[in-house]
Amino acid sequence: MYDTLKIHNKEIYTGMKVGGSHSWNYNNGKWFETKITPDKWTLSFDSLKTRTTPAPRKTGATRKTKFHWYIIADQIATKINENSYMTSMKGIKYKIGHKRPDWRTFSYNYPNQITYREHIIQILEDTLKELKKD
Repeated sequence: MYDTLKIHNKEIYTGMKVGGSHSWNYNNGKWFETKITPDKWTLSFDSLKTRTTPAPRKTGATRKTKFHWYIIADQIATKINENSYMTSMKGIKYKIGHKRPDWRTFSYNYPNQITYREHIIQILEDTLKELKKD
């Protein structure tokens, strides 16, 4: 089922069907940020994510497959005390590419594929159009 070809808005794809959802736990995550201007920070986040319910048998990507996502999000951090904030983040994530275990690189590096840079530019241009509509 996972690798079955599907169509959405004339685009052929594999994986979870459009409209499907997952719920994940991020335990022991590490968020690291560095302030680079008064209003701009770089960030990195590393964590093992686990499903809240087990995956259906014989579904999903092959072990060691990698996925490359681009995330646009809003974060609200509410200070609780001197050392703690409650973080709430909502946004959109876009699949940029994937790398199967036996591939040398991500899908966007192969011939006749949209490049990483082109994909990000398209996402940002589309996002800007949507923001201007509202």
